[in-house]
Amino acid sequence: MEVELEVKRTAATAMMFGSIPMQPGLEEMGIDLQSMINQIIPPRPRPTRMTVAEAREAIEEEQIDAMIDREKIAREAIDRAQQKGIIFIDEIDKVAGRSSGHGPDVSREGVQRDLLPIVEGSTVFTKHGLVRTDHILFIAAGAFHISKPSDLIPELQGRFPLRVELSDLTAQDFKRILTEPDNALTKQYAALLATEGVTVEFTPDGIEEIAESAYHINEQAENIGARRLYTVMEKIVEEVSFEAPDMKGVTVKIDRAFVKNRLSDIIKDQDLSRFIL
Repeated sequence: MEVELEVKRTAATAMMFGSIPMQPGLEEMGIDLQSMINQIIPPRPRPTRMTVAEAREAIEEEQIDAMIDREKIAREAIDRAQQKGIIFIDEIDKVAGRSSGHGPDVSREGVQRDLLPIVEGSTVFTKHGLVRTDHILFIAAGAFHISKPSDLIPELQGRFPLRVELSDLTAQDFKRILTEPDNALTKQYAALLATEGVTVEFTPDGIEEIAESAYHINEQAENIGARRLYTVMEKIVEEVSFEAPDMKGVTVKIDRAFVKNRLSDIIKDQDLSRFIL
């Protein structure tokens, strides 16, 4: 049943009925185009036809929006960010380079010098207000295979005094990754093939063989950590996935023999494994 209702364009109703898409780059500049337009041209209630369910949701969101003090929320958020904020900078090795004075190393050094004042402590302008970074915890990580931490500019090195080296994943780690998480890959593939009416069972020895295979491939080829499990699992269930529409009601047991049969030839041929696994 449809009703006609006058509602203001709150954040929720804007998402429901459509809003102005954010232009690339404006988010980084701290500019909220929708808020600017709402300040210039305040949204006016206008009659809209919608279902009763949509009307309930729109009225609820309108009342909630009226009760919220957005300035108080922004102040609280800024205070939490300044006092308890943690910023994680991933793949910092990509901007590490030797001081050659030309080429891409110059651009890398420029990125480091842009990061330096933020890590040291400065005031950053955001769309919610000014944020001081003096007490924010900065954590950086990278895979320093080609470059090394000492290739960073000395000033930036000094801002990360604590350094920790992570160990390679073991076969036991891979086994835990395949079994313990709620969204483990084994559970995902079993649920995916169940939509086609195919029951997939991973036996304990099959999971062990998958973990050991991923570990050995990481040793022989590029060590990409747990990401290796994606390609290994995909290769193991590739044929079952392809034939699944014609296998409704079939139960597939993935044990050690099944895994070895799917991976043995590829693992033995190191040149081939580099392209497939």
